[in-house]
Amino acid sequence: MVDHTLLKPEATTDDVRALVADGERLGVYSVCVSPSMLPLETSLPVAVVCGFPSGKHTCAVKAAEAAESAKLGAAEIDMVIDIGAAHAGDFDAVQADIAAVRQAAPDVVLKVIIESAALTDEQIVACCQASERAGADFVKTSTGFHPAGGASAHAVRLMRETVGDRLGVKASGGIRTPEAAAEMIEAGANRLGLSGTESVLAGFDA
Repeated sequence: MVDHTLLKPEATTDDVRALVADGERLGVYSVCVSPSMLPLETSLPVAVVCGFPSGKHTCAVKAAEAAESAKLGAAEIDMVIDIGAAHAGDFDAVQADIAAVRQAAPDVVLKVIIESAALTDEQIVACCQASERAGADFVKTSTGFHPAGGASAHAVRLMRETVGDRLGVKASGGIRTPEAAAEMIEAGANRLGLSGTESVLAGFDA
């Protein structure tokens, strides 16, 4: 269930090699990195962020970034919506943004980061609905970089209620303990974005 993640701006190629080695050793689902780190040599699926972390890129830029990442071996794209458009109630723009990335990278798993901690419940629901209409495969809580915070069980539960079993739900941002991970799974997450993967999994083993 785990996307083993390293998205710090100061990450080096050596850091990413270590991430891959740890991910393979721990048996995670995938590794998640910045697009400049592609291509990677790994037996794991590679997830790459897009429009990260602000989401304030044009549709064309996000689409180009996604297409290049797919060409360089990304199996999954985690894109950030324009959170300002969601705040303004312009969910047609949110949907168009997602659809542009979907069209540019049709063969990858597309996860849509809605930055749930920065949204109202009504905005969370509308963003999930826009994601589904645009052809996304997952909705995702957070970048982990927004000052409003990361994943919450409430947001995950609301997202799962909105998309049912039609889309996946990824919880990410601030999940640092096995208790927090278990809470997200109980709320409906079927993928977790973790940077401290080893300590979280060790807690489950214990």
